[in-house]
Amino acid sequence: MLDRRAVLAGLTAAPLAACATAPDRRGAREMRLATFNIWHNQGDWAARLPLLVEALRETDADVIGLQEVLEDAAVGLPNQARTIAAALGGYEVRFSSADAEGAPRRYGNAILSRLPVIASDWKKLEPLDDYRTAVRVRVDLGGREVDVVNTHLAWQPDQAATRARQVADLMDWLPDDGTPLVVMGDFNAALSDPGLAVLTGPGFFSALPDRAAATTLNPAQGHALRVIDHIFAEAAQFVAVGAKIIGDVPTAGVHPSDHFGVAAILGLR
Repeated sequence: MLDRRAVLAGLTAAPLAACATAPDRRGAREMRLATFNIWHNQGDWAARLPLLVEALRETDADVIGLQEVLEDAAVGLPNQARTIAAALGGYEVRFSSADAEGAPRRYGNAILSRLPVIASDWKKLEPLDDYRTAVRVRVDLGGREVDVVNTHLAWQPDQAATRARQVADLMDWLPDDGTPLVVMGDFNAALSDPGLAVLTGPGFFSALPDRAAATTLNPAQGHALRVIDHIFAEAAQFVAVGAKIIGDVPTAGVHPSDHFGVAAILGLR
């Protein structure tokens, strides 16, 4: 087994295309992933939607995590994750929201998978008054089962203790059966945040190494430079092949979101 520190030391944020080719569906052992906070329907959603779709299409991702996904009957907005999945083609969608099933307005997280989905579930994260959720899919990666989780944690800088509680609740909820695990999303915290200690400890690694990118928050929207969107993988189960920032280049002055996305290729040991 490779030493986690040695793996991290050898990583770069090289373009995905330079790291690996698309996985072979007959016996895949590499998984392409992407995570993107899509900023619900803020800004010019009609202009942003095709840019989001194009940025995600270029990653050729097997599994995509989306945060700040909205569906709102009052404004005629269908579920944004399903809209993106339909535009990409070939993806199943799993959506989670703290809003009641059947409510006219629901806001939450989604996973899009083009790999066969064996099982899926979701939960509200403690503390419940922060209205956060996690959604999980178990997928078939060339005959191997892999769990992928997408989440969105507490946003205030001083909420490290809340983030730690949310991560602990998430980990307690997950099946303890040895299935390789990836946890991705908008964690609203840098890798140094104590609230992420479980995911930045020796059991996991970040697919995008520390300081490999300046920010995943879009400075054009007035955000300070911070990398808060992450893809974490179990160190005993995966090695990082490559990772990069996506959606950081505007088209006619429009960015896909107020975040940039993260795309990665992971190799299954």
